[in-house]
Amino acid sequence: MEKVHTEIEKEVTSKENGDIIFAADFRGKGEANTIKQALFRLVKSGKIQRLAKGIYYKPKIDPLLGPLKPGPEELIQALEEKEKIRIIPGGALAMNMLGITTQVPTRMVYLTDGSPRTLKLGNLEIKLKTTSPKRLSRKGKISALLIQALEEMDLERIDEPTQQKLKELLQKENPQTLKHDLSLTSTRINDYIYSLLNTPEQ
Repeated sequence: MEKVHTEIEKEVTSKENGDIIFAADFRGKGEANTIKQALFRLVKSGKIQRLAKGIYYKPKIDPLLGPLKPGPEELIQALEEKEKIRIIPGGALAMNMLGITTQVPTRMVYLTDGSPRTLKLGNLEIKLKTTSPKRLSRKGKISALLIQALEEMDLERIDEPTQQKLKELLQKENPQTLKHDLSLTSTRINDYIYSLLNTPEQ
């Protein structure tokens, strides 16, 4: 058991400050309970901190702010890299990221081709929901988010200022990328965006 603890501590020591560490990274080194105990010991010594269930991080120290905790975006990126999966923001989160709404969600929903799960980051809940490959194949930095947002909106109740904001965002997207992403959406969303972009300015 002590050998497993030593091996895990050595591996953790080699990590960069700010790195996210998964308990699953150490599978094969020992039994699950032994790995859990080793990580608990490292938390107790201050060498790592617990981020969520089975997920830890090596603290990064800012001269002014002190220890920095990884945010949701860093956790999502780490999950994508570790599990070789794709993750995209859900509708409400996409609206917030685009500035369509300023309401900050306390429950962040993402769509993925990986396993569905819920992660707790303090008071923040991160929910991963399984979705279709089509949704995950959209390419545009703007259009993919915007289409995702529209899929959860009542299109008939979108007011004029929001329509103008949507139009301005769409006009910043590469036309070929937008065309690609529209081919992967519903007729309802395609027709709405087409109409929006081809409505004359008032």
